Amino acid sequence: MAALPVTPMPVPPTGEPPLSEGARIIDTFIAPRKTFNDLRRNASWWAPWLLIAVVTLIFVYVMGRQIGFDQITKNSIVQSSRAEQFEKLPPDQQAKQIQLATTIARYISYSIPIIQLISFVVIAGVLMAAFNFGAGAGVSFKIAMAIVVYSCLPGIVSAALGIVSMFAGVDPAGFNAQNPVATNPAHFMDPAGNKFLYGMASAFDVFIIWSIVLIGIGFACNSKVKRSTAITIVAGLYLLYKLVASGFGAAFS
Repeated sequence: MAALPVTPMPVPPTGEPPLSEGARIIDTFIAPRKTFNDLRRNASWWAPWLLIAVVTLIFVYVMGRQIGFDQITKNSIVQSSRAEQFEKLPPDQQAKQIQLATTIARYISYSIPIIQLISFVVIAGVLMAAFNFGAGAGVSFKIAMAIVVYSCLPGIVSAALGIVSMFAGVDPAGFNAQNPVATNPAHFMDPAGNKFLYGMASAFDVFIIWSIVLIGIGFACNSKVKRSTAITIVAGLYLLYKLVASGFGAAFS
């Protein structure tokens, strides 16, 4: 009996064998070029986004149990420039503000995966425009989106470290939900101090730098832009964003 014909799997332009979603996620950490080259075959990004979303929700859940959203709210007030003004309020008004802010913080925290997805869309759009119009990359939005989402996977390592630190017994009164892990200089600074310096110091985060490098590699793999040039473009845009954001933070604090 003759063997049934086997339909070969499509092979990306690089000649490398197609990767499964799991392999692409793993290779993002150990062999990123394989992942980003495979995006030319299939630019789907749902798998890494789901993984990021699940780890994020686990982090939020653990934060709610180990630290408490009420404590997180109190910490954010103490670490803000309005701490002195808050202390002057009558106890009943303080309690009302804390209760309202705690409810808002809880809903926003559990909505972070959606907020992240919107951020990925915006970042992908900005980077696509910068590379296509500034460097003639010719990258489609779908591939740009996949590059951004896969490149943000190191964030799950940061979240995992945050979860470990909370279970290890981090001081709830000193917990900073915006900067929970000592992976950047700002972690060791007073959040209520110089807002501009604090914002710029937070830019030099190990995992953010890792993601910037990955994004640069991703765009280089999917265009004729050199890797060093691509990383420089991404890093420059990020530093510009941090300069503007830190400036606004300092001006309106």
